[in-house]
Amino acid sequence: MANGRIGISVVDSMKRLQRLPSTLRQRLEQRSALKVIAGLMNFDAASVALVSRAAGRGGADLIDVACDPELVQLAIRESGGVPVCVSAVEPELFPAALAAGAVMVEIGNFDAFYAQGRIFDAAEVLALTRRTRELLPEVVLSVTVPHVLPMDQQEQLAMDLVAAGADLIQTEGGMSAKPFSAGSLGLIEKAAPTLAAAHSIASALQAADLSVPVLCASGLSAVTVPMAIAAGASGVGVGSAVNRLNDELAMVAVVRGLREALGSNQIEHASLNLFASDREP
Repeated sequence: MANGRIGISVVDSMKRLQRLPSTLRQRLEQRSALKVIAGLMNFDAASVALVSRAAGRGGADLIDVACDPELVQLAIRESGGVPVCVSAVEPELFPAALAAGAVMVEIGNFDAFYAQGRIFDAAEVLALTRRTRELLPEVVLSVTVPHVLPMDQQEQLAMDLVAAGADLIQTEGGMSAKPFSAGSLGLIEKAAPTLAAAHSIASALQAADLSVPVLCASGLSAVTVPMAIAAGASGVGVGSAVNRLNDELAMVAVVRGLREALGSNQIEHASLNLFASDREP
C-alpha cells in the first residue's frame, strides 16, 4: 500500500478516535487503557452482567462483549455507563450493536475459534477489515492480528490493516502459551506471546511513523500488564483473569488490581527503561 494512502488512513483514524468518550481517549493517549473482555462467544446474560458490574466497580475504561444489541444495553446498564466495544467476525452484525449503544467495534480476537480448528489468515482478516470499513466509515475499528502468523507477517499485516482503515491494532497469543512454572514466572510465560507481538507490532508501526494505538490482549494478568505497556501498548485487554471467576467481589478485586498495575508512574518508569535500551546505538 502506498505511503500516501496510509497517511490518509491515519489522519482519518485520528478523527475517528476523537469521537471516543473522553476518558477512554485520554487513557489511550496516556497509555493506560484497561479493557475487560466478557468474551466474543459469551452470550450468557448473567455472565456478561457479572463481568460488566465488576468492570464498572473496578475502574475499567472499556468492556468488550459479544456482538448482540441486548448484551450491549445490559453491559452499559450494569457497569454504570462504561463504554462498550463489540467483537465479532461478521461485519454485518455490527450496525445493530452500534445502534444499541456500542462506541466501537472489533474484529477478533480469535482465541475462541482455535479450539474449533478455525484459523484466520492475513487475507481473511484484511478482507473483514475492508468490509467493516465500507459498512461503517465513521466508526472506531479495532482489529486483532492473529498470533498464528510468524512475527514478521504480524508486523506487515498490522501495517496493511492500518492502510485498510483500522484505528487500533490488538494482539493475542494467550491460547498458544504453555507456561511451565507456578506463580509470577508462570504468569510471565503465559503472557510472553502477546507481549512479543505487542513489542514487534508497536515497533514496526513506530518505525513507519504510524501513530496507531496497540492493545495487548490475551493471557495477561496484573503481573504482566505493566510489561505490555512497556512493550509499546497503549492499553490492555484482559478476559479470562476476570470472566472465569464466579464471584463478583473476586472479579472486582482483579479489575482493581489491573487498574492499579496500570498506574502512570509505574508505566512511565517501565517504558523509559525498555525503550532507552532500544535507542542505544
